[in-house]
Amino acid sequence: MKYLLKQHSSAAAFGGKINEIRINKSGIALGLMGAAVLALSGCATTKTLTPQQCQASNWQEVGYADGIRGRSGTYFGHYTNQCASVGGATPNRIQWEQGRQQGLKNYCTELNAYKLGREGYDWQPVCPLDNIEKLEEAYSQGRYYYIRQRDLDYLRTPYPFGYGPSHFGYGYRPFGYGW
Repeated sequence: MKYLLKQHSSAAAFGGKINEIRINKSGIALGLMGAAVLALSGCATTKTLTPQQCQASNWQEVGYADGIRGRSGTYFGHYTNQCASVGGATPNRIQWEQGRQQGLKNYCTELNAYKLGREGYDWQPVCPLDNIEKLEEAYSQGRYYYIRQRDLDYLRTPYPFGYGPSHFGYGYRPFGYGW
């Protein structure tokens, strides 16, 4: 009898060791794949300026485009850092700021504030304070519409709470009960 217990216990221990090795290898493989995905996604989202863009850019147009997007004055440091490696290429802060101020005139309108809110975008606090109450009101109205529409769309889906035919092959089951 002792022989049978010993045999079965060693087989169980051996099987346990095999499972440990299998789990360790799969854990390492998953970890390496996750690290690779993170590394590649970081490369794909980084946009850098070329040396030609640093030297020949119309900084007033670049500033205008940044103003329309609602970027703050501190965003200019992004261009300074990228062009630092290019010899003799320094972005023109004055031209960029002039263009940005022109772009902010288009960004800081009630219609744009409402549009940003309605589309679910964030409002950037870059506008002059003299008309800020109207802009914030327009944004909040658009944001209210966006949230309301999003919630209605969610409730209109055939199975809004994750229940349905694809959920283990059953229909609607409130609170997970099968009745």
